Parts: sequence; structure tokens; C-alpha cells
Amino acid sequence: MALDFPELGQPAPDFTTQNQREEDVSLSDLKGKKVVLYFYPKAMTPGCTVQACGLRDTQKELEDRNVVVLGLSPDAPKRLQKFIDRDELNFDLLSDEDHAIAEKYGVWAMKKFMGREFMGVHRITFIIDEDGKLVHIMEKVKTKTHHDDLLAALDAL
Repeated sequence: MALDFPELGQPAPDFTTQNQREEDVSLSDLKGKKVVLYFYPKAMTPGCTVQACGLRDTQKELEDRNVVVLGLSPDAPKRLQKFIDRDELNFDLLSDEDHAIAEKYGVWAMKKFMGREFMGVHRITFIIDEDGKLVHIMEKVKTKTHHDDLLAALDAL
């Protein structure tokens, strides 16, 4: 099943949701910065931890590129705070419990795992420019190299 992403070059779908501290975060409030919006299935699982720690460890390089990182999953804010505390993450994680944002970005879709089919979040990263336009989509995300692949994609823009 093909995922139905928003169109490149168009404004990224705006949203407001809560971060790990139960504070509202709106995409529109981040204009003037590049935003890396990465969707991941579940906080504190092995692949998601490797991916988040890679981003944590390249935070300085991302800041040098005027980038704000936002991780987004269907987890509740309290679980997101546990993930941040456990792995000393240095960026916001956003809660999308009703998967409305994942649906706007076309990443909530049928998945297969161990012979079972279910609806879930696909691991996809979106890069949004300083004007709020969607400029790049990373569909093939490898958790171990996501941070390096992301830096390369940012440098190619």
C-alpha cells in the first residue's frame, strides 16, 4: 500500500499538539527555522531508541544548520518524558495519541509485522524549510544511520 504524503514544495500541514511536558507545540510557531519532523512507532523500543540517540548525539550539527528536531509518535506525554529522561534526549517529542497528525502526513497506514496486519505509524522523516514548506521526505529510514542520512539530506538542500 502506497503512503500518501503531502506534496513537496507546498506548505507542510500545520498542527498543534502536546510535547513531553504537556505544553502545546505548533508547527507554525517554528517559522524561521528548519524543522525535522520524524515519525516513529513507539517510544523506548529498540529501533526508536537507536534513532533518537543518533539525533541526540548530532544536536550541535543540527543547531548549526538552524534545525529544530521534533519526534512524533502515538505515545502519551508521560511516556515521552520517560523516554527523554531515560536516554537524555535533547529535543522535544510530540504526542499524537489520536494519530491525526500522522494521518495529515500520510504515515498512518497498514503495517505488517510477524504475519500480522495492523494500522500504525510508518517511520518517515519530513524536512520543512524556514518558510514552512515541505522540502524533503526521507522514506527509507534506517535507525542506525538516520542522523547521518539526515545531515546529508540537509546539506543537499
